[in-house]
Amino acid sequence: METSIIKSQAYGKDRVRVVRVFRHADGWQEIADYSVCCLLSGNQFESSYTKGDNKLVVATDSQKNTVFYLAKTLPAEKVMVPEVFASEIAKFMVNKYDHVTSCQVKIITKPWERMQFDNQGHPHSFYREGKETRWTEAVVTKINPPSKIGLKVRIDSGFYDLEVLKTTNSAFTDFWRDELTTLPDMPDRLLSTKVLCQWKYVSGNLEALENVPFDAIYAGAKRNTLDAFANDPRAWVHASVQTTLYIMADRILNDFAQIDDIYYALPNIHYFPFDLSPFGLKNLQADAEVYMPIADPSGYITATVSRPSKGKL
Repeated sequence: METSIIKSQAYGKDRVRVVRVFRHADGWQEIADYSVCCLLSGNQFESSYTKGDNKLVVATDSQKNTVFYLAKTLPAEKVMVPEVFASEIAKFMVNKYDHVTSCQVKIITKPWERMQFDNQGHPHSFYREGKETRWTEAVVTKINPPSKIGLKVRIDSGFYDLEVLKTTNSAFTDFWRDELTTLPDMPDRLLSTKVLCQWKYVSGNLEALENVPFDAIYAGAKRNTLDAFANDPRAWVHASVQTTLYIMADRILNDFAQIDDIYYALPNIHYFPFDLSPFGLKNLQADAEVYMPIADPSGYITATVSRPSKGKL
């Protein structure tokens, strides 16, 4: 007799590495390189936890096989865009198994850059460049389980480890002061952060996913992040990390009506001027030119920015 209850559950296969090559008739080839995590949920899985009853458990190996099966059988337009591929895997799972009410699929991309020669992309040769990591997570849920109709999809996408730095046009002044404050005003400073940015898309129309410009949203989010950080004059006048974060998010929401909200996490990677006065050299405040990176501790600024109305435009 059980004395405790299962409050929530999900199980599946993680770190499924799949590489798909699409070879087109004209000799042009495309490659998708993913790490996939697939998790299944449903009330009928509870007995596998509480009673050792595995009759309804879809083996995690079967879930792994499904990823490869769909990578082979789906067309390029459903595999090359990670948001669409994740949604296709999740939709397949909830439609195939009546007792599965929700499937969560997360994909981390392992990007390959096409080699360029004489300003022309090589048809089948690529290289890997150190850069930020793009990821996506799709959750497909039955609205009225166990019915196979009425599916809702939520997609969270974003990137992390986009490391940026600027040597001027950042300040931190006029902040709260009390007896525990030792930090001086910093009217101009070197600013660096490692950006985590993610956005949310929710819809009840899975068939329309292919028409959502996910690649353009990713490229636009990165472009707005970099441009706001480096060039937006509002971030120069009010140069705190908080203001810069808000400007980044506001620009993305204005550019892409499909997105419901934006979340940023911006750790403040500190570079402090090194005191060279013992050697007769000025290197503080306006004279700062030599800096010492400080790994720990660091500031950590986060926010979720959304539209005034929850409805899409």
